[in-house]
Amino acid sequence: MERGLFIAAAGMLAEQTRQDQISQDLANAGTNGYKSDRVAQRSFADTLLENTRTGQQIGTLGTGPLIATSRTNFSQAALKDTGQPLDLGISGEGFFAVRTANGVRYTRDGSFQGNGKGQLTDQLGNLVLGQNGQPVKLNADGTVDDSKVGVFKLTNPAKAGNGQFTGTAAGRADGIAKSGVLETSGVDAGRTMIEMMASLRAYEANQKTITSLDSTLEKTGQVGNLPA
Repeated sequence: MERGLFIAAAGMLAEQTRQDQISQDLANAGTNGYKSDRVAQRSFADTLLENTRTGQQIGTLGTGPLIATSRTNFSQAALKDTGQPLDLGISGEGFFAVRTANGVRYTRDGSFQGNGKGQLTDQLGNLVLGQNGQPVKLNADGTVDDSKVGVFKLTNPAKAGNGQFTGTAAGRADGIAKSGVLETSGVDAGRTMIEMMASLRAYEANQKTITSLDSTLEKTGQVGNLPA
């Protein structure tokens, strides 16, 4: 009975983690270049059951799920035309590089702008870098030559907030920067809402299981206190 409580509680904790991830994706369904996450579950080690009187093996019993890994889906989302010359989207693989206060970060969000020094920056004012690691300069007419914007291949990318990633640059990627377009969010809002509803139902099912087992344990204690 107590094992059942543990399994149900583990299921609730796993679904809480899943809901946090899904909520983050839904909040960024309109964020340019955002990449959605997926979590994978696995079970704790199974417990071997045996007959306590004879020692005969009966089988195994699962002891509940846990979140094993979280992976980011880096598949390219659709490119939308904006008509803005400083908007850039990457067709194919790769990341833009920006120089931040915490070092170089990488992003797929190409909603760029110019600063007072004629340099290309992101919306936070971070300088956008070329393939040579130097800031990209704007043309005299305020446009940018997209071939001067670096598109970096990144190993071990990891989210760092604000649509940015950390990782190790490994040369030029195969993707091509195109001006006048932006990559849309990688979140399928409809599918993600369905996943959220399924996770909520799984959470509620585990919650009801705990309530039921708790009630049964309470009644068992009452039976044990009956006079002989």
